[in-house]
Amino acid sequence: MDQDMVVLARVKLLSANRRVVRGTEGLWAYRLLTQVEPEVYGSKLAYVLVEASTSPLVRDLPEQRLALLDEAVKVATALSAANPYRAKMLTRALAARQRELENRPAT
Repeated sequence: MDQDMVVLARVKLLSANRRVVRGTEGLWAYRLLTQVEPEVYGSKLAYVLVEASTSPLVRDLPEQRLALLDEAVKVATALSAANPYRAKMLTRALAARQRELENRPAT
């Protein structure tokens, strides 16, 4: 892992002065930092992934939306059972994924 990138990601999060950084910056930072400290950043990554799945940028891209939600479920599942945000984030990610599947046109 490139330590300069880790430091840059941490600086971006700190300089944002928000509890959760959203959008592409948040996705980039949380994806990187979850590799280093999954229990610290994983729940925020799952949150931002679910939120990104509702973005206008992926409105017409059902496979991209599902991929974001699959990643959110995977990240939330990987959190330790002792993590206080695991259950909430896993429930949120699974519910969003289920809604996505239910709203797909029948083929």
